[in-house]
Amino acid sequence: MDKDKQRQEVSLIGRILSMEALLLLMGVASLIYGIVNGATMNIFWGLVIVPGVFILIKVRRKDWTKHWQELEAEHKAREARFKKVPPPEEQPKEKTDV
Repeated sequence: MDKDKQRQEVSLIGRILSMEALLLLMGVASLIYGIVNGATMNIFWGLVIVPGVFILIKVRRKDWTKHWQELEAEHKAREARFKKVPPPEEQPKEKTDV
């Protein structure tokens, strides 16, 4: 039981000190510093970093294996559809006797 609790604590500390949390902290600190001191660039970087962290979290949580499998299946279906219907240049032309 003690090992599980210790592992949970390490996991919690790891999550708290994760890259996303540090980036968010940096963005908020930059934003606050910029507002307090009137530093426009710090406000700008704070406004860029904070939403960027949330986008990063969303991208990292996406199931990329499933995403790539879906894209591959879609690509194969599209190829199969185009193989069934030849392009107009390859279709046989009708002969007309005049």
